[in-house]
Amino acid sequence: MSAFQPPWHRFVPDPTPDPPSLLQHVGTTGRDIEQLAASREVRMVSQGGGMLFDGTQIGTLELKNRIVRSATAEMMADDIGVPLPQLIDTYRELARGGVGLIITGHMFVHPSGKAHPSMTGICSDDHILGLKRLADAVHAEGGAIAAQINHGGRQVRGSLVDDPIAPSAHEAPPPRASAREMTMDEIEILIDAYAQASRRAKEAGFDAVQIHAAHGYLVSQFLSPIANGRFDGWGGTFEKRTRFFRRIIAAVREQVGCDFPVFAKLGIRDESEDGLSLDDGVAIVSELRDWGLDAVEISGGLAETGTFNIVGDIGPGENEATFRPWAQAASKATELPIILVGGMRSLDVMEDVLQSGDAQLISMCRPLICEPDLPRRLQQGIQTAASCVSKNRCWPGKGEIGISCKCSGVIRKATSS
Repeated sequence: MSAFQPPWHRFVPDPTPDPPSLLQHVGTTGRDIEQLAASREVRMVSQGGGMLFDGTQIGTLELKNRIVRSATAEMMADDIGVPLPQLIDTYRELARGGVGLIITGHMFVHPSGKAHPSMTGICSDDHILGLKRLADAVHAEGGAIAAQINHGGRQVRGSLVDDPIAPSAHEAPPPRASAREMTMDEIEILIDAYAQASRRAKEAGFDAVQIHAAHGYLVSQFLSPIANGRFDGWGGTFEKRTRFFRRIIAAVREQVGCDFPVFAKLGIRDESEDGLSLDDGVAIVSELRDWGLDAVEISGGLAETGTFNIVGDIGPGENEATFRPWAQAASKATELPIILVGGMRSLDVMEDVLQSGDAQLISMCRPLICEPDLPRRLQQGIQTAASCVSKNRCWPGKGEIGISCKCSGVIRKATSS
């Protein structure tokens, strides 16, 4: 199988002094989409007339198709972050349904970063056994799984974290907690926490690690001028705001090695005044390969400001591919595989995104809550689009455990066909 394999095979330590502005690379590294597709060498013999069910790779990880289950907060862990049986069953059904790569819901790398109740943890070696059960369940069904590692930063709840921390001090209304500015020592502690979390993921048998750098969580906060008001070595200039992210990638590489797949979910634009701009986001994308990543999933917006909107009422040909214009911009700045998330519903649109070179993998969440076997159904021609009507009724109600589809008329058992 021919597939793009990043040739960097190294991690880049934190440079001192800071490198020249990343903005200078945006124009010089951009290419036409057709040239990028050719250079990535991701075109393969199709199994069904399109690209969606072609095999591909993220670094050294071979995937049977280009369908990715995007991370979400499943809320299926106990009080200390150990996965409940319901979460293992959820992942088993996704793998059985034909998903090429499952990305877990975000897992907290440190107790200070637990963003919500029932969040899965990866901050202690005591978590490894439960995480191994997750990975084993997916592998038993022929699937692949990546661990998304995260810290909530200032987007945590005061009921869960006694002393919230963030790049800069921040006042927030309940249920969010006000946060104080992190000390230099705390920054170093959390860089190591991400690194140790990646080690645990590898030891538990996960196939890859995804660093969450979107939606206003801690890495995203460091990148954003809105959340990062520091004027020391960790904020102020563009290069210093990206330093935390760079250091995490380098520390992760030290733990997992050069051949273990590591990628990121990047908020390429804050969609807020004075926030991270698209130009800055594209500049980050242009450097990710040299920093040590194997792929990037494109997203955007901030949860706490309301600019991270989960778009509703998506249907075939309607409001699909929310972040496609941003993926197009990212594709011109990197040779890394682009994973496109946001409003992917119909087979035609997915194929068009792939054939155009705007992205190399398609990521979905809500459709796979509704139909965990959607990939199989699409591949077999049983249907040409997801049944999900995007009403955002997935969250657990009082007394319920975890996410589930609650939209009347579309709920269907995965085994009914």
